[in-house]
Amino acid sequence: MTRSITINDTTLRDGEQSAGVAFSLDEKIEIARQLDSLGVPELEIGIPAMGERERDEIRVLAALGLKARLMVWARMCPADLQQSNGLGVPSIDLSIPVSEQQMRRKLNLGQEQVLSRINVCVRSAVDAGFHVCVGMEDASRADIGFLLQVAEAAGKAGANRLRYADTVGIMEPFALRDAFSRLRSATDLELEMHAHDDLGLATANTLAAVLGGASHVNTTVNGLGERAGNAALEEVVAALHQLHGIGTGIDLKDFCRVSGCVERASGEPVGWRKSLVGKRVFSHEAGIHVDGMLKDKLNYQGVDPAIIGREHEFILGKHSGRQAVIDAYQKIGIRLEPPQAESLLKDIRAYVVCYKRIPDVGLLWKLYRRLEVSVKRNETMTCYPSEMTL
Repeated sequence: MTRSITINDTTLRDGEQSAGVAFSLDEKIEIARQLDSLGVPELEIGIPAMGERERDEIRVLAALGLKARLMVWARMCPADLQQSNGLGVPSIDLSIPVSEQQMRRKLNLGQEQVLSRINVCVRSAVDAGFHVCVGMEDASRADIGFLLQVAEAAGKAGANRLRYADTVGIMEPFALRDAFSRLRSATDLELEMHAHDDLGLATANTLAAVLGGASHVNTTVNGLGERAGNAALEEVVAALHQLHGIGTGIDLKDFCRVSGCVERASGEPVGWRKSLVGKRVFSHEAGIHVDGMLKDKLNYQGVDPAIIGREHEFILGKHSGRQAVIDAYQKIGIRLEPPQAESLLKDIRAYVVCYKRIPDVGLLWKLYRRLEVSVKRNETMTCYPSEMTL
């Protein structure tokens, strides 16, 4: 791999900003430690302006001795900067709107006033010893010419990084790659992408930003975050590696542990079909798929579940075929002949249609014993759903 991207994970900041989510200090500590153990190099861990309790918790996280570089988030104003001092965190994202919509309708500021604030606040932050990222809020609705002016002002004031925020999640990959290409050609600052998933494009937009020249990207575990969420850590890391040969230094083999931790702490259940971490995303039921995978898993494997510490699972259901039944019974020590499998398949299908759940081992044994009895009696086995319950 000839290139590496730095992941700045914001689960503990933007992830916790999800409506109804609130992490306890113990949960924050556990999430931070687990992310650190995966090799996540940067963590955005809170908003000092929220109050003394938030600042105390930031101090605790900063004292854990994590390998990851820590960052706090603040508005581009002296008060927020003052509250960010003395917390033991070396990096700060100073955020300010850069779109006409938010500059005018949110802060009643013009472009020159925004540039002036960047000049004053960034210099103050640098003087205070911070590694400074200038967060361009709502950059995806801003004029690219003004973004170039922001980049120039940030660099002159001493900032190290520029964050392009698709705050309302309306960007698309092609335009985003172009925007980053223009920024990259105009500045030597680190460039960071902050994507939201309102149109389901957060991961795609993050990849596009990388191809356009981003050096850093924001992510959250499970895609947690405001509204539809942020770019998911697991998706971005896996896609960068598999699709573009770009490394992050993050090992996902134990990721399911932190995924489950964040799921419990947030109270936000992970959908069964959520890419990589969903309960059923490496499960196979359709007969043609199961038969193909039993012959060679690469027939229907696009992503190797081993990268995230998982493995394929074959599920018996309405769309299963004979080979899946043979395989399922073989795993419990029963060798079936094709006619037996065909007979059992009919009753398995009837069961899952009626009860909307997959048969467990106990039911498979019960069906097999019924089949044996029917064969001895030379009868046709007809198993009705009501008779299948254990």
